[in-house]
Amino acid sequence: MRDISLRTLDLNLLKVFDVVMSERSLTRAAEQLALTQPAISNALRRLREALGDELLVRKGRTLEPTPRAETLWPAVRSCLQQLQASLAPPGFDPSSATSTFILTLADATAAEMMPGLLAIITAQAPEVSLRVVPLTTRDPRQLLEDGQADLAVGHFPAVLADLTARAQAGDSPGFLHHRLFSGDYVCVMRKGHPLSRVPLTLERFCDARHMLVSFSGRPYGFIDEALAALGQRRRVVLTVNQFFTAGKVVAQSDVLTVLPRHFVGVTGYAHDLVLRELPFPVPPIQVDALWHLRKDGDRAHAWLRDQIAHLAAKVA
Repeated sequence: MRDISLRTLDLNLLKVFDVVMSERSLTRAAEQLALTQPAISNALRRLREALGDELLVRKGRTLEPTPRAETLWPAVRSCLQQLQASLAPPGFDPSSATSTFILTLADATAAEMMPGLLAIITAQAPEVSLRVVPLTTRDPRQLLEDGQADLAVGHFPAVLADLTARAQAGDSPGFLHHRLFSGDYVCVMRKGHPLSRVPLTLERFCDARHMLVSFSGRPYGFIDEALAALGQRRRVVLTVNQFFTAGKVVAQSDVLTVLPRHFVGVTGYAHDLVLRELPFPVPPIQVDALWHLRKDGDRAHAWLRDQIAHLAAKVA
């Protein structure tokens, strides 16, 4: 590895590097820095020569960072942010902001949090816009990577486990997260269902007909995993991709489903449903906010995360 001296290194190259890493596009980086694309390319060339590493390699339409670049970027970004804060502390004034935020989350979480978030936006940031897109995966990192969403909110146990493992291995995980609230699941059935009049045993639960909320459409979820650990299984006769749909179907049929307890109260038809505790242990649901590292220093994004965390505290 080459010896690098700040005395000879043009620090402007690090600013270019930071923006290109964030945008993964020379064109967008040039627009953000008000430079020409050849100027961006020339700056990257000089930094590559100084560091002795390719830093970013083109793959299709995007630029993929090398391991050296992934390791270097968090330190570069942190230093630049600290320098910016010292020179001219940036602020975010919600009252005059015109930002548009794209959130991806399940309908159950949206029903719980969007009314409160809209009230905050209306009162504090009237020119800010929100776009909510359906959460169709338990791993939204690609959506965040591609800029299709600014923030994901949901239950992402496999993602968090992977990020923890990467951090423990010394790798830059590329994503950050914050625990919003914990909850639990309950068995839900219509009022008057035969099982609403008797204790819900494991045997009765497994013998019933079930509906599963599945983002992917796969008829197997964490409830089935918990049952398999006990040597049991249930019959899933229907899968849907929304919690609201599940509640409506259950209220008008004899299928059972499992829903987040906190969601039932905001459905508007909780009076048509009966809740029963699950007759076997299931880990609690952990709802987290997940975002890309490049958004971490964005003051507007930080403001949004603070508002969502404040609302989530009321759910917990």
